[in-house]
Amino acid sequence: MASIMTNVSAMTALQSLNSTNKQLSTTQARISTGFRVSSAEDNAAYWSIATTMRSDNGALSTVKDALGLGAATLDVAYTGMNKAIDVAKEMKNKLVAARQPGIDREKVQSEIAELQNQLTSIAGSSVFSGENWLSVDSSEAGYNSTKTIVASFSRAGGSVSVGTIAIDLTSTELIDSADQSGILDNEDTTTNGGVNYSILTLDISNITDTDDDLEDLEQMLAWVDDGISSMTTAASNLGAVKQRTNMQREFIGSLMDAISRGVGTLVDADMNEESTRLQALQVQQQLGVQSLSIANQNSQQILSLFR
Repeated sequence: MASIMTNVSAMTALQSLNSTNKQLSTTQARISTGFRVSSAEDNAAYWSIATTMRSDNGALSTVKDALGLGAATLDVAYTGMNKAIDVAKEMKNKLVAARQPGIDREKVQSEIAELQNQLTSIAGSSVFSGENWLSVDSSEAGYNSTKTIVASFSRAGGSVSVGTIAIDLTSTELIDSADQSGILDNEDTTTNGGVNYSILTLDISNITDTDDDLEDLEQMLAWVDDGISSMTTAASNLGAVKQRTNMQREFIGSLMDAISRGVGTLVDADMNEESTRLQALQVQQQLGVQSLSIANQNSQQILSLFR
């Protein structure tokens, strides 16, 4: 039946063209944005996962920065500790030389005093971003002998947690101005002379060649040697933590890349596929327009029946 009220062919062609135009609009949006899922309406589940993981990746970026800051602080402390060991070794050499009878111990003491000043300077200047892990004051309000470096961020079961790397300053501090419990300012007492001294305060200018004085001198020498051993252990501990911090920083960087790849798998558009689809849809659109034009011409053919 030929009808001028209802053109079924035109209606079918129009529906097909509208569908093609809708698909074409979607494909063009994917090509222009690069995303297959750019909003919740595209795929609510994938969009939610991607949004959460991007947020976590931002937190991991902050963790990576914190690890870099922590590694720099550790490096400063480690460098200061190594320099302090070198100076303490030189002091030990001076004490060994002072053991020789007849040597001018006052002149040796003047050299030792400068080395002591250098040790104080090293401990006091080993600062990075306001943090000094070699020279501390444990009596300060809010002081904590355990320093932490933010090392990780994780999500499990909907809850998040932050992991840290801890450094115990009681085993690395060179000077504690509150209670003199550092490696350099910790005091000992000579057996014979009854003199209190530390690596920073020992004085051999009054040492004579008597057996008692020489025994006290050897005691000071042993005390300095023990300090060197303690500093060596502390430097080893700082070095180990520094290595772990650098390894964790590299891991965080790799983890961020892996998360980005995973998010991309969920929401990124396949440009090869989308470009192929675009060409096919453009052809379908052209054919749809021609089909609609032909369907509209069918109604005009009815006029020929009345001529």
